[in-house]
Amino acid sequence: MSDITVLVLDDHEVVRRGICDILERADGIAVVAEASTVAQAVRRAEAVRPQVILSDLRLPDGTGLDVINHVRAKLPETHIVVLTSYDDDEARAAARNAGADVFLAKTADSHEVLKAVRDAASGREHGQHISVHEDDVVARLTPMERRVLDLVGAGLANREIAEKLGIAEKTVKNHVTSVLAKMGLQRRTQVVAWATAKRAHSFRG
Repeated sequence: MSDITVLVLDDHEVVRRGICDILERADGIAVVAEASTVAQAVRRAEAVRPQVILSDLRLPDGTGLDVINHVRAKLPETHIVVLTSYDDDEARAAARNAGADVFLAKTADSHEVLKAVRDAASGREHGQHISVHEDDVVARLTPMERRVLDLVGAGLANREIAEKLGIAEKTVKNHVTSVLAKMGLQRRTQVVAWATAKRAHSFRG
């Protein structure tokens, strides 16, 4: 049986090398590429076509969600394990919505990391498999944040939202910042993409 090929994505070199050491010492797993940014990960993933990408969520030029979206479109056979220090329901839901297979906190031990990689590669259910429903994220928002989320998702600018809701533009900006944090996102374009995907899912349903 051939080794499970893995690409490791983390912008902190010490963390990345530590993960690689854990994987490389294990039987049946081979690290075929490393990356520290979204751009590197996308380029190297297309070159080596790994079975599993083990990705951090917060990166210098974007998020692990950007990588997941690209991989799902270009490399549908590749599985994603999200390994991050942001161990909360919002981050889990955002990763699940993007198409990640497994979510693990960086507090997980080496055995758990190896099990996650092997389970992801084989398609087996994993103990930390993402199961948070997207509605759980919205439920954590305040009523005003939900209204702002809907309007951002519809493509409105902060000034337009402020006029529509009768509040200051700076207040809108604060709400948008809070919404992004609670959803585990970094840019409003990701909110628009999330809203679009949610509408498409509702339409199909």
